[in-house]
Amino acid sequence: MNQYPMWKYVMIVVIIFSGVLYALPNLFGADPSVQISTTRGAEITEETLATLESTLGERNLSPRGSELEDGRMLLRFNDTTEQLLAYEVIKESLGQNYIAALNLAPATPDWLRSVGGEPMYLGLDLRGGVHFLMEVDMDAAEAQAVQRYFGDLRSELRKEKIRYLRDRRPGKDASFKFRDQIVRDEALVVLERAYRDLAFSSSEEAGEFYLEFVISSEESREIRKFALEQNMTTLRNRVNELGVAEPVVQQQGNNRIVVQLPGVQDTATAKEILGATATLEYRLVDTDHDVQQAVDGRVPPGSELYKRRDGSPVLLKKSVIVTGDQIINAASGIDSRNGSPMVSVTLDAKGAKKMGDFTRENVGRSMAVVFVEHKTETRMVDGEKVRHRRIVEEVINVATIREYFSKRFQTTGLDNTTEAHNLALLLRAGALAAPIEIVEERTVGPSLGKDNIDQGFMSVMIGFIAVLVFMAVYYRTFGIVANVALALNLVLMIAVLSMLQATLTLPGIAGVVLTVGMAVDANVLIFERIREEIANGSSPQASIHAGYEKAFSTIADANITTLIAAVVLFSFGTGPIKGFAVTLSIGIVSSMFTAIVGSRALINLIYGRRRLSKLSI
Repeated sequence: MNQYPMWKYVMIVVIIFSGVLYALPNLFGADPSVQISTTRGAEITEETLATLESTLGERNLSPRGSELEDGRMLLRFNDTTEQLLAYEVIKESLGQNYIAALNLAPATPDWLRSVGGEPMYLGLDLRGGVHFLMEVDMDAAEAQAVQRYFGDLRSELRKEKIRYLRDRRPGKDASFKFRDQIVRDEALVVLERAYRDLAFSSSEEAGEFYLEFVISSEESREIRKFALEQNMTTLRNRVNELGVAEPVVQQQGNNRIVVQLPGVQDTATAKEILGATATLEYRLVDTDHDVQQAVDGRVPPGSELYKRRDGSPVLLKKSVIVTGDQIINAASGIDSRNGSPMVSVTLDAKGAKKMGDFTRENVGRSMAVVFVEHKTETRMVDGEKVRHRRIVEEVINVATIREYFSKRFQTTGLDNTTEAHNLALLLRAGALAAPIEIVEERTVGPSLGKDNIDQGFMSVMIGFIAVLVFMAVYYRTFGIVANVALALNLVLMIAVLSMLQATLTLPGIAGVVLTVGMAVDANVLIFERIREEIANGSSPQASIHAGYEKAFSTIADANITTLIAAVVLFSFGTGPIKGFAVTLSIGIVSSMFTAIVGSRALINLIYGRRRLSKLSI
């Protein structure tokens, strides 16, 4: 009566073995490490690694291990003291084209990694790291939108052959000046028909006729919403592709973004990584005027003077062709025509139309890619901290327009394949729709994270041991079986969290502790049902069978309702609440398996096919 077929025992053994295997990586801890990545086309090679190891050896510092993968290097050290000393040496020996960051790298053995075994991620409160609260400049987002509309309006007027005398675009609004009222009214009709998201108004001053426009309130709300969403996506993509460990990027309020980088201990480095978030602009190179005259101060109207990365000047047209927020994909590769590195770019529909119209008229001329970075610096003025924003602009690439193109095209003229890869990363991740500035920053030290882990582990162990003692004393042999199932439940929870690469936080540990208390509920229901059957005169074997069969529906109902609550928490909650919901959901599912299937298998092995006069329950 109380026997499983062989396939069920095999299934249970396979699940237990897999659970133990994928939970093992969490026992090996993490090594204090220095992670090195590149910027601006630099390369990390075996020679770079050898040079660093030689430099560290001169300072009596020897990494316990090194890894070189995907253009990034990881150096492992024995303790945090060596890690910090090595970090300073690495920063001194490497130039500005490299980024060094303090990190904690999993110490999982190679044989476990070969089968996909990785430890679960730890959140900022457990691992330590940096926390930034960033504010999006919504006024700048609207001003940028006005500038984009301004260029479109001028093109529309030229297309309709409507001449204006002068234009003005100071910020959120702009205007055109016309020679008479008839021309202005004609322009008003044309522009209102073509641009329904703008609010136009006419005015007359000292015999001069003006047409002003501003963004409508509905369009303004859409611009602000898009700016926040685009910035979040850009930050998430950039940080992910730069290799920062398990980043968290979340919205806070209507204009703020929270960025958490677990494992990174140096705020300056984290800022440098986030500093890669900027905008890109494609502009036409002005070859009609002399660059040297512009350097001497005679910049021609309609052009601006820029500098390349090597410091050489280049003269560009003020008019922007397309910006980075209109790029939907980018990939690096090799130009089949000459074997040089290149980046293949794909634009959205609006950007493709503008690029197509532009290149059709400018084949043979040069186009530049401008990297525009908004930096915020804090200065002390009269004893108070004052934030000062400055814009850094540099030309990262100049290429010749060889033929007409629109949606897809290639950017060439790059120095090497690494530079092409980094440019593709920058383009693919997207541009910021508006400047951002850090309004709050915090560093959570690894020692505090270790204290949180120790306290969380202690709480789990105390709850676990208390449940073990109670079940063993109250239900005897059956209680011991329940305890084995409970231990298996913890192993499976950790294994699933590791396999999903979920991030464990303090609220997640609370979910684990709650699961430890709730996991034996199913066994309690089963065991009490078995006691009732024995009291009613049923045989021990029949009581065991009835206990598991009749308690199943009650157990399923109770766990399904809890699982529904966990799903709702995950759907509507934010970071910490989601972490709690994830561990609770996994705990419910695994406890159902261990309490019903796992414990039944053990009971069958102990009591199955035996003549029993009584049960130890």
